[in-house]
Parts: sequence; C-alpha cells; structure tokens
Amino acid sequence: MPQFEHHYFDQLPGFYTELQPTPLKGAKLLYHSVPLAEELGLDASLFNSENSAYWSGEKLFPGMKPLAQVYSGHQFGQWAGQLGDGRGLLLGEQKLSDGRYLDWHLKGAGLTPYSRMGDGRAVLRSVVREFLASEALHHLSIPTTRALTIVTSEEPIYREQAERGAMLIRIAPSHIRFGHFEHFYYRKQPEQVAMLADYAIEHFWPTLAAEKDRYLLWFTDVVARTASLVAKWQSVGFAHGVMNTDNMSILGLTLDFGPYGFLDDYKPDFICNHTDSQGRYSFDNQPAVAYWNLHRLAQALSGLMSTEHLQTAIAAYEPTLMAEYGKLMRAKLGFFSENKQDNALLTDLLSLMAKEGRDHTQTFRLLSEVEQADAGSRLRDEFIDRDAFDSWYQAYRQRLLLDDKGDSERQQAMKQVNPRVILRNYLAQEAIEGAEVDNITQLTALHNALQQPYSDDPRFDKQAALPPDWGKHLEVSCSS
Repeated sequence: MPQFEHHYFDQLPGFYTELQPTPLKGAKLLYHSVPLAEELGLDASLFNSENSAYWSGEKLFPGMKPLAQVYSGHQFGQWAGQLGDGRGLLLGEQKLSDGRYLDWHLKGAGLTPYSRMGDGRAVLRSVVREFLASEALHHLSIPTTRALTIVTSEEPIYREQAERGAMLIRIAPSHIRFGHFEHFYYRKQPEQVAMLADYAIEHFWPTLAAEKDRYLLWFTDVVARTASLVAKWQSVGFAHGVMNTDNMSILGLTLDFGPYGFLDDYKPDFICNHTDSQGRYSFDNQPAVAYWNLHRLAQALSGLMSTEHLQTAIAAYEPTLMAEYGKLMRAKLGFFSENKQDNALLTDLLSLMAKEGRDHTQTFRLLSEVEQADAGSRLRDEFIDRDAFDSWYQAYRQRLLLDDKGDSERQQAMKQVNPRVILRNYLAQEAIEGAEVDNITQLTALHNALQQPYSDDPRFDKQAALPPDWGKHLEVSCSS
C-alpha cells in the first residue's frame, strides 16, 4: 500500500481549499499504465476490480489529504484573474523508496470553489488524450506529467453533447504553475509569493536554499528549464495548444494536455486548437509565447529580486533555447559536430518540407537511412521538386563527410532521436472510440507503441504509418 505525505497541505495554508473528491456513479477502472505502476512500487493487485474505489476518489490511500489549489493566470494574453483547480484535487505526495516525492492529482474529481462555470468533471475523450500524450512525451524524453489510471463511468457529462464521465490520476513531482505566483502578486500578497518560492526551493532546488542569491539562481534555472522544454517540443513537432501562464510548470514539465497535436505535414503555422482564432499558440509561436510567459512570472517575482537580476535571468532564455534546439536538430540531421553551414541546411530542409507538405516525423526517419555514397535516397521519392531536393541533398551529403563517421554509426544514432512512432490525432481518436464502448484493444496497442517510439518492430507498423487524409483534419478544442 503506497504511503503519502502532505507537505503542500502543511506548509502552505491559504494556498488551497481542503476538499474531498466527488466520486462518479458506477465508476470502474478501465486502464492503467503498468510500467508507471511498477516505477511507483505499486502492487499489481491494487488494480484489481475490488480496489477500483482507490482510483475513483471513493477511497483514499493512507496519508492523503485532498485539496484544490488556487492560482491565477494570463489566458490568451489577457489577465484572467483567479482560476485554480476547477476539476482536480491534489491528493497527496507519495514517498518513493529512493526518497523522491511525487504528487498524485485526481482530475475530474467534482466541483471545487474554483470551478467557475464548469461542472468539475472530465470526459473520457479528454482523459484518454491526456493519458496518451503524457506517455508519448515521456518516452520521447520530454519532461512531462505522467498518467497512471483511466477511470470511466456511465454517468453522463455534458459538453457539446452528452459524453461518458471519466477520471485520471496524474503524477508529477509538483503541480506548481507560473499562475500560482501571479495569483498572490496580483492580490498584493508579497509574503505569500516569497513563501511559495521558498517552498519550491526547499523541495525542488534544495542545493540553493542556503545561497545568498537563491532567488536569482532559482529563477535562472526556471528560465533554462522552460527554454529546454520548448526546444524539445519544437524538435519533435509537438504543439501544446494552450500555453496560458496557468498551464506552465515551474519545473519545466509539459502540463495540462488539452487541444495538443503532433505535426503530421510540416506546417510551421500549425494551430492545433480550433478555438485559437488568432493563432496565438501556433506551433512556430511557442518559443515566443514561453518567453512572454516568463516575463509575466518575472513580474510576479519582482518583490524577491532586483530588476537587474530578473533581466539577467530572462536574457538567458533565447541563447539557452537556441543552443538546446541546435543540439537536438544536429542530432536529428546526423551531425556529430558543429559547423557554420548546419543552420542553413536545416532551414532549407524545413522550407522544402513546408512547401510540399511533407510529413515531419517520416521525413527525419527516412533521413536516418541515408548512405553517404548513395546519390539516391528513399527520401527523394517523397518530394515533387526533385531538383530542389537534389541540390539540398548534395550539400547534406558533403556535410556528413566532415564528421568522418560511418553510415552504420550515424544511422544508429539518428534512429535514436528520430522517432518512427508519434501520437497522431487519428490514432488517439481510434483509441477513444474503442474506450467509449469499453474496448481497450486500440488503446493498449497504441500505448505499447508509444513506449517504443524509435523501434523498427513490425508490430508497430500501423502506428508508424502516415495518417489517412481524414486524420489530418480532426478538430480539437479546449473542451474537456
């Protein structure tokens, strides 16, 4: 039986409302992540039908003290005021055998004081999407929250239409967001801002606790983590869709999966959220939006350090982002060293891909099969403008020679960073449709494939295939 502590509950009074979950009617455990359960040291018997009450909020594990966090934030560039956990509860912090603590957070747990006009619930569609997205990013080595369980019920939840109610247990080192700090800053409560910063440093940056400039060092690392996270998103073609400040993790985790999407055809201006009419959160805007969000966080922290210190920390964002993105993309291109022509080669390839609508994931995967001595390539057949591709390809092959690496070594390295399987929207949709009728066949197969995104295993051929045309035009909104 997992044991829980409650540091957030004990150390941050006034930052939450204590509240018990409201169970769904007829709730049952539909699916869980076996690998994550094993990482958490959970016995397999906990996921038997007789223990389903633990996953639906009916029963709590020892030490849990559920609470709804309060925070605020900027949404679509506008100050939205008080927000908070409107449909989720922080249950407690599990202490693992290695001494680490992990939050357990129950989404879809019912009404809270922060539900605003919502019903405090989640629907099966959104729960399955979050489960799959967090697993996909984790296995692509991108910092993210995780998902442990999917609980479903027959209780109808109304969105555009009636849907099945569901719950998800989300796992993360912390759920503290930029918006937590903004909340107390705008309420003119600097003591609470300092209290929260000290709490974060104590639990997640303990080596900084005794440093004179601990706030500067801490914020500098928050900036670096954010820059690194966005660089990783851009490298695999992941669009978050709702980068509001209340959806930004202080630890640099991917947090709150709503209308996300992985690129199919490479479109720099891809908008995955059909309610984002201005394209604020388009794929190519993500680096700039994260920078803007960090400025909002800096403003909220302005009582803790000087303007000069804040500016120094923020100034590191762009070079950190570009250095991380450059490292990732050189690896995807198969370059083992830095060269002044690398950026031009990348830019020219992305331009060709955008012009012809080439698939982002497949293009880089096919590039991983290139042989330096071979003027031909499977990748060439994917482009209509052969002359333009040949011109780029000749320059690319010449660049490969500068590293003096054999094809086998380079191809192996490239296949470890260029995934074959990503979470395409149509695959998620098929898993959702199965789950709606309690059929987890598609969900299980997709989850298995997402755990091995770089594998050439033929079992995952379906998940690695290009999407059908209808699969590129699915609309996804914030509605959950």
